[in-house]
Amino acid sequence: MFVGLDMGTSVAKAAAFDEDGTVLRVESTPVSLGGRGDRVEQDLEEVVRAASRVLGAVTGDRTPVLVALTGQGDGLWLADATGRAVRPALSWMDGRAGDLVARWMADGTAERLYRRTGNVLFPGSPGPLMAWLDRNEPRSLDAAATAACCKDILHLRLTGERSTDLSDASVPFLDPRTRAYSPEVLADLGLAHRADLLPPIAATLPYGEATGRTPGLAAGTPVSSGPYDLPACALGAGVTEPGDGLLTVGTTLACQVVVERVALDEDPVGFHLATARPDRHMRALPAMTGTVALDWVLGLTGSSHEQVSGLLDQTPRGAHGVAALPYLSPSGERAPFVDPTARAEFTGLDLRASRADLVRGMCEAIAFAARHCLEAAGLTGALAVCGGGARNPAWLRIFADVLGRPLRVARGPEPGARGAVLAAVAARGADLGLALDTGVWTVPDAVVDPDPAGVEFYEEAYAAYLFRVESARARWRGPAGAR
Repeated sequence: MFVGLDMGTSVAKAAAFDEDGTVLRVESTPVSLGGRGDRVEQDLEEVVRAASRVLGAVTGDRTPVLVALTGQGDGLWLADATGRAVRPALSWMDGRAGDLVARWMADGTAERLYRRTGNVLFPGSPGPLMAWLDRNEPRSLDAAATAACCKDILHLRLTGERSTDLSDASVPFLDPRTRAYSPEVLADLGLAHRADLLPPIAATLPYGEATGRTPGLAAGTPVSSGPYDLPACALGAGVTEPGDGLLTVGTTLACQVVVERVALDEDPVGFHLATARPDRHMRALPAMTGTVALDWVLGLTGSSHEQVSGLLDQTPRGAHGVAALPYLSPSGERAPFVDPTARAEFTGLDLRASRADLVRGMCEAIAFAARHCLEAAGLTGALAVCGGGARNPAWLRIFADVLGRPLRVARGPEPGARGAVLAAVAARGADLGLALDTGVWTVPDAVVDPDPAGVEFYEEAYAAYLFRVESARARWRGPAGAR
């Protein structure tokens, strides 16, 4: 039995698999978010308890041959040498460093860092959060022995091993050419004197054995950490070859493409996440829109998720002329362009517009946004899809037609936990006498083919969407768009 643990932002999930990747059991439990305003924090002890609970539930009286951790990336989790929190963790959703990031964007620091790392700065990434604490709460950093992301602090608690993997090290400190932390990046962020807080980067993945001090995991159980949830989901979906991509239709759209080089010379947008192979990176463009935009329209129209398929069938492609821009996040958009003033809109409305038109218009707009991101990321090959939105067949058909290619529905459930197990066996399997058939583990649950008539229709509609985006961006930059 192999166990993958995915420590999400609001839910901890564990999945037990047999040798051919069949899910034996899945357990989940909620994890709370605290703080107020733009300060979003989490309690490490609650996270450890949640991990123990779901691990114990899926293993029962059996001892797994391997436990593989993945989870939310970014944020800043400070712990002492024993893995105990010195303050509540700062979530990747935390916005307290927004003014710092705005200053770095204005003075050229952010672009200079992108040219070194291939990664943009945003308020919830470790660099800005550490810099904010250094300026406003230095005693927290003074008390810490390590500053890492969620899964690596959890690994420290479970095994006593302090390290991180290349994916979490990528943003924002990693130099992709040396595959080590960049002294220049640390200096640019004013953090050269805090370099010792960054955990060592494991050549493959952090690895240790459970100490047995955490309930739910027997002493001596092999435990690995990483990659974090975005690249772990890609591995779980079988996305490993250059040009291939993964679309995660979740609260936000996580668009990823495998690339062979880090595009340091392109427009600063998105992330390049390092992998165990120096010639493979995940080009990640995580948009701020996704099912959250559909949820807003459903609430506005008094509709439910169960009604979405029926509503999509009630109105034709193009929604009788109703079109949308899906940028509903108060923070604006970060992929495939960065604009904190980005705002949503509907066009083509008149008294004949129905709630079905509004729902289809937003579903199509979200699919256009996914294509915009995937094209910017360099998608040329096969495309896999996962996430809550991928469970709606009618919406998946819209995605297939807009993207103009078959969609491989990732083997479920829990592609992130599945990918974490595959990464762990690839990194440590030989040492542990373990081997897995990756092709069997990642065979898709289904393939959704595009309709040629739909592809033709949406090709023109997508061009119109891009025109509306550029027109809106000009308005956002004007006096009325300043916020």
